[in-house]
Amino acid sequence: MTFTPRILSSLAEISAADWDALANPPDIQFNPFVSHAFLWALEKSGSATTKTGWAARHVVLEDAGKVVAAAPCYLKSHSQGEYVFDHGWADAFARAGGHYYPKLQVSVPFSPVTAPKLLAATPERRAALADALGALCKAQKTSSVHVTFALQTDGAALLEPTWLERNDIQFHWFNQCYSSFEDFLAALSSSKRKNLRKERQAVRDAGLTFMALTGDDIKTHHWDHFWEFYIDTGSRKWGQPYLTRSFFAMLHDNLRQHVLLVLAKRGDKIIAGALNLIGGDTLYGRNWGCIEQHPFLHFETCYYQAIDFAIARGLRVVEAGAQGEHKLARGYVPVTTKSFHHLAHPGLSRAVADYLAHERAAIAEGQQELAEHAPFRHVERE
Repeated sequence: MTFTPRILSSLAEISAADWDALANPPDIQFNPFVSHAFLWALEKSGSATTKTGWAARHVVLEDAGKVVAAAPCYLKSHSQGEYVFDHGWADAFARAGGHYYPKLQVSVPFSPVTAPKLLAATPERRAALADALGALCKAQKTSSVHVTFALQTDGAALLEPTWLERNDIQFHWFNQCYSSFEDFLAALSSSKRKNLRKERQAVRDAGLTFMALTGDDIKTHHWDHFWEFYIDTGSRKWGQPYLTRSFFAMLHDNLRQHVLLVLAKRGDKIIAGALNLIGGDTLYGRNWGCIEQHPFLHFETCYYQAIDFAIARGLRVVEAGAQGEHKLARGYVPVTTKSFHHLAHPGLSRAVADYLAHERAAIAEGQQELAEHAPFRHVERE
């Protein structure tokens, strides 16, 4: 089949209905991160724009004037906000006299979340998108294309030797039809069960209480508090937080039914918060921050409150973000994430391919070792 590719310099160039029909069709579980509303909020709010190094180059394929496939793609002048680290590749290419930037990034900015990246209904259309991305790389004279935190269906279209697979590990919690948090605790080994109870009790002993807010229960002053926490944490971690205050306003306006905002209080004072997004069967933990330090506050706000919510809503998975082996002891098990990379320079591609072969073996070995230390009486799996 022959499709006509088109490059969008803004999501304003495609209707929300056309985009969402591809990103979240009715036969798959809803993922808020690839929705038009979420990606448009990043762009419109000034969070992901040319000025911040995320210039939209979204690829769409048309058939007889109808959009039949799409990929959220950005022209990048740096490697920040991606969570799949290629700084070493960039440095090595520069030492060899090459120019790694600009590059193309097929991803959801600032979001290490597995989600469909080649938005199409059939393998043929996903393969055509992969070809279009390679053609865009050549036309834009970029060093590479990176499809990060991809689904296996994406990977089936991104084939070797043109595309190189990279693996990493995240920690996810899986709901085994638990009726309550206590039911979940019963699945843990005795020592881990006691430890989790001790951590939750320490938070209660500190006089802390929690609000789990969704939809219209979230008010402007709640976002103001969370913004304070986000700015404080972001300034310490990255120097310059990625997201603007208006991004959270747009998130509220257009996606608040898919937002879980957990806020911690000491008395009447809100002191910490965690932002989660609610998918069809998955709760996605994203950002957190606090203005007071208390033992186990982070674990309760980000991990245990998320588990409570997932059990109450009957959600299948909690994805708690990137990295963090400390999550293992709290019921989150290691899961492989996949990214795919097209490097235009043959020499760089061969060198990275060799590196990734060794890295994948190390990741697989590490995941097996981590799984053997899962806190369950029997290892909980999907």
